[in-house]
Amino acid sequence: MTSTASDPRQHPASVIWRTPLVIVVCGCMIGLLTFGPRSTLGFFMQPMSRDFSWGRDVFALALAIQNLLWGIGQPFAGAIADRFGSVRVICVGALMYAAGLIVMRYSETPLALDLGAGVLIGFGLSGCSFNLVLSAFGKLLPREWRGIALGAGTAAGSLGQFVFAPFGVAMIDNFGWQSALTVFACLMLLVLPLSFALATPNETTDAIVAAEQQTFKDALAEAFGHRSYVLLVLGFFTCGFQLAFITVHLPAYLVDRGVPVALGGWVVATIGLFNIVGSLGVGWLQGRLPKRYILSLIYFVRAMAIVAFISFPISPFTVLAFGVVTGLAWLSAVPPTSSLVAVMFGTRWLATLYGFAFFSHQVGGFLGVWLGGVVFEKFHSYTPIWWFAVLLGIMSALINLPIVEAPVARRVAQPA
Repeated sequence: MTSTASDPRQHPASVIWRTPLVIVVCGCMIGLLTFGPRSTLGFFMQPMSRDFSWGRDVFALALAIQNLLWGIGQPFAGAIADRFGSVRVICVGALMYAAGLIVMRYSETPLALDLGAGVLIGFGLSGCSFNLVLSAFGKLLPREWRGIALGAGTAAGSLGQFVFAPFGVAMIDNFGWQSALTVFACLMLLVLPLSFALATPNETTDAIVAAEQQTFKDALAEAFGHRSYVLLVLGFFTCGFQLAFITVHLPAYLVDRGVPVALGGWVVATIGLFNIVGSLGVGWLQGRLPKRYILSLIYFVRAMAIVAFISFPISPFTVLAFGVVTGLAWLSAVPPTSSLVAVMFGTRWLATLYGFAFFSHQVGGFLGVWLGGVVFEKFHSYTPIWWFAVLLGIMSALINLPIVEAPVARRVAQPA
């Protein structure tokens, strides 16, 4: 039996108002609210470092911890959501996210910054970010809605980046970084009522049958014994490395090169705006083209965009052009990655297995942010990290090509 959002046997009390459109809109709003503030944290590096006389490596370490703990927490948040439903996980994650922003606002030592920007926001994101939203879409929506919904959910995060980047810069310039963080924390509370539209049932008929056939441990053993899943996970490492490095260090890199900070804000916003186009486009294309080819092209385009960006003289045109091209390939790797996990293993353990893939993504993010700060403090240049990001992009473009897009072969239990 195939479960859909309109199946009254799953959730009869909510079927009247929780239509597929309502689920998608509320999920997209959660993605916008949770991804937006995080995408602006790079703009806090310079004012906070200046006020407290920190090196960039101090701020970079806090955001590197955030990326790593987001990745570590994601499989566990996914497993809890798979077992007990998504509402509790999303609400707790949003509260931790808000608390992390408040702790960051009052941070005066590197340890306090690590706790707020690193630990609390990192674990908070693992519970309320678009990853949980996409998994809920996979469980709640009819098959014909899933492709475009996954693209829309990813694009919503980019819309948050587009909205919050100039808003965050304006808040910092006019009211100070402390006020900006306080406002962001208050906005996180809006996630709580929105999360009820994404309530996945604790148990369904399908889940009970699947649980009898495959346990959590068996699901992990099957996934990590599957060559295509391992290749997908390895390729996703590059996505995290590139995105986290650019998000955190691009604003400072542009200021170092003489670009006004306001233009830097618009570059980050441009990346978010054009990723809306990229994510929706990939959401549509993945139903018509092999997903592995789409992923390979995304990683290759990112690599070539970086090569062009660091090879030509910096100007408003080259900076905005980099924002456009990078935006088209920014989070567009997420829909085909999530879809491939569902194709290979179904939706029973989707949040969990995608969570482990995302852990690889966030290990890459940790290294991208942390190494960016360490390399800059040592060489006073980001050039080595830019070229390393190019190398990773080319390698991931190749790694994704052998992936087999088919359900994993499972033994069918025979009657006694």
